[in-house]
Amino acid sequence: MRVTVRLFARLRDLAGSGEVIREVPPGATAREVWNDLVLEWPGLREYEKTMSVAVNTEYARMTAEVHEGDEIAFMPPVSGG
Repeated sequence: MRVTVRLFARLRDLAGSGEVIREVPPGATAREVWNDLVLEWPGLREYEKTMSVAVNTEYARMTAEVHEGDEIAFMPPVSGG
């Protein structure tokens, strides 16, 4: 099944794109999608413990199952004032 992955801030910089399409097996989780991205862009791994994930604009856990057509967003912490 096909999902859209959105990457923000530093994650976008490391991947060279803010949006990628991924094919994942039925029953895949946000963590499996993330692990696939880390295989392609190992520099993403350093953000794994501090980032947030959303599935279809709702904050979710990495264990959330994803479905055909879903949008999964990975967002690192942002600082500023």
